[in-house]
Amino acid sequence: MELQGRVAVVTGGTRGVGAGIARAFLAAGAEVVVCARRPPDAPVEAAGRSARFVPVDLRDAGAVGDFFNTVVRRGGRLDVLVNNAGGTPHRLLGEAPAERHARVVELNLLAPLTASLAACEHLRAARGSVIMIGSVSATRPSPGSAAYGAAKAGLENLARSMAVEWAPDVRVNTLVLGMVRTELASLHYGDETGLAAVGRTVPLGRLAEPYEVGEAAVFLASQRAGYVSGASLLVHGGGERPAFLDAATVNKED
Repeated sequence: MELQGRVAVVTGGTRGVGAGIARAFLAAGAEVVVCARRPPDAPVEAAGRSARFVPVDLRDAGAVGDFFNTVVRRGGRLDVLVNNAGGTPHRLLGEAPAERHARVVELNLLAPLTASLAACEHLRAARGSVIMIGSVSATRPSPGSAAYGAAKAGLENLARSMAVEWAPDVRVNTLVLGMVRTELASLHYGDETGLAAVGRTVPLGRLAEPYEVGEAAVFLASQRAGYVSGASLLVHGGGERPAFLDAATVNKED
């Protein structure tokens, strides 16, 4: 029980990757609070325990401050903040005005900044850590999700700066995710046939499962990673197979 007695907040922790992270923290012994604008369809549970849900709009700085004060008042401390809430619809840049793209940046970059600032003093008191949930979209072209990729690039840089400014009291790291098999994966990749085809483009041959992301988050939150800060941990199954390997003809049979 690596996180026994710790209190963790997972934003957007009611489904998908966030729920996988919350379940991993529960299994590791932590008390877990998940937040989102809407309640989950079912409790987030693991190891016979449940995460506590508190509604909050992460774009409202005042509400976010009140939320963390409530978490600490009830739990006595705050050890880990996982900034997981985010996402984007598929939308080419020219298909929407700048305001629509700005909302994507607000959710994926400004909301984690708002939450981290509100949690900072509580985390300092516990000598805790922040875990940002990044994306491979931050380091490659992301047609159809350009604002998302730009926001995630900013998030990774923000984490590195926070790690310097808030040291030695608070560690800050980023999990850089590739494709994950969540309940909404079919909206992006299609049916099981499509999911399998997309999985074959990953060197490990499949999409990640949410619990695997959760296990990586538990590591970063635990004392095993006590000297890890300002790092970006890649959880992407080896990345993406370079297209030129399929196009190249050298050493291929006729």
